[in-house]
Amino acid sequence: MLSRDIRQGQSWEAIARQTINAPPETKIAAETESLAGRRPVNFGFERSFANPRQKHGMKNIPVLNVCETSLAAAYEKALVSLHENGVRFRTQYDKPGDPLSLDCTLNLTVLDPLSEPMIHKAFPGGIEDLREYVMELSGAKDHWVKNLNDPADTRWEYTYHGRLANYGSWQEKQDGKPVRAGGFSIDQVEGVIAKLVKQPFTRQAQMITWMPNIDLECYDPPCLQSLWYRLMEDETDGVSWLNCNIRFRSNDAWGASFMNMFGFIIFSRDVIAAEISRRTGKTIKLGRLNWQADSYHIYGKDIADAKKRLFDRLSQGTLADRSYEFTDPTIQEMYTEAEAAAREKIADYDRNH
Repeated sequence: MLSRDIRQGQSWEAIARQTINAPPETKIAAETESLAGRRPVNFGFERSFANPRQKHGMKNIPVLNVCETSLAAAYEKALVSLHENGVRFRTQYDKPGDPLSLDCTLNLTVLDPLSEPMIHKAFPGGIEDLREYVMELSGAKDHWVKNLNDPADTRWEYTYHGRLANYGSWQEKQDGKPVRAGGFSIDQVEGVIAKLVKQPFTRQAQMITWMPNIDLECYDPPCLQSLWYRLMEDETDGVSWLNCNIRFRSNDAWGASFMNMFGFIIFSRDVIAAEISRRTGKTIKLGRLNWQADSYHIYGKDIADAKKRLFDRLSQGTLADRSYEFTDPTIQEMYTEAEAAAREKIADYDRNH
C-alpha cells in the first residue's frame, strides 16, 4: 500500500493526508515505514523535523524525532537534523566572540543498539576513548570526586556511576580524611537489577542522578538525569529483551553524545542485562534504546568542526564510509588493548592529585 504509493512518486505529505482517515491497517503500514528508518508520517500533525520557526516564530524550541536501526545511523541523522532545524541559543559556557549554539529537544530511538555499523567516525575521540568511558560508567573513576566542603578541591563534583550506585551521599573531608556524607546512600544499580529479576514487566526499574540539595547550586550539574528499564519476553523462544529509556537534561551533540550513547549501551549490556541473565538463567538481549535530550546542542565554537568533519562530507560517500563495525576484529583488538592504557592513565592521575 504505502510502499506502492511512494514508488509512484507521491510526496510524504500527500501520503500523510491520505492516511489521516485511512483504515487501521494503512496507518500501521505507515508507522512501519517510519520505524524502518524512512521519513516519519504524522497523521494530521506538522512534521516533527520541520523547522517550527516557519509557523510559530521564535517562541518554540524544536522537538526533533529520529528513529534508526543502528547507533551510527541514528547519531548521524540526529546531528544532521539538528544542523538543519536547530535554533540559535546563548549558553552560560560561551566565551567572548563564540558563535551562538544550535539547539533543540531530541527524541532518538535506536531499534537495535548492538547492530552494525555501531561506531561513527565523526566524534571527537577514538576507540581508546570509548573504552575509557565504558570503564568510567562502571565506576573506574568514582574516586576522582572532590570533597564538597573543601573549596580548594578542584576534582569532579560527581561521576554518573557514583550517583547511580551511591545516590543520596557525597564526599567530604573530616579530620583530614575523605568520608561519605549525607542522610542515605542507595545502590540504584542493584535495585534496578533486583526489581527486573523479580518482576521483568515492572515499570519501576528506574535510576536517577539529580540531587537538588547539591545540583541547583552546582556549576556543572549532571547532564544525565535518569535511566529506565523494562523487559519484554518473546514467548516463542524465551528470550527477554531489555528496553531502555535514557534522559539527559543537556547533551553536547558534537562533543559528548556519541560516547554517552555508546557507553550506556555497553553499560546496559554488561552491567544490567548480564547480571539479570546470571541470576535468572535466561537469555537477555538488548531491545530498543530511547534517548531523550531536553537540550541537544552543538556549541557555537564546534559548528565549524562538525561542518568540516561531517556535514560537508555527507554527499561524498555512504554511512559505511563514515563508520566502523564494533565487531570488526581490528576494532575489537584496539578496544581490548585500550583497557591497560586507560588504567595507567587513571593511576597516573591518582599519583598527581
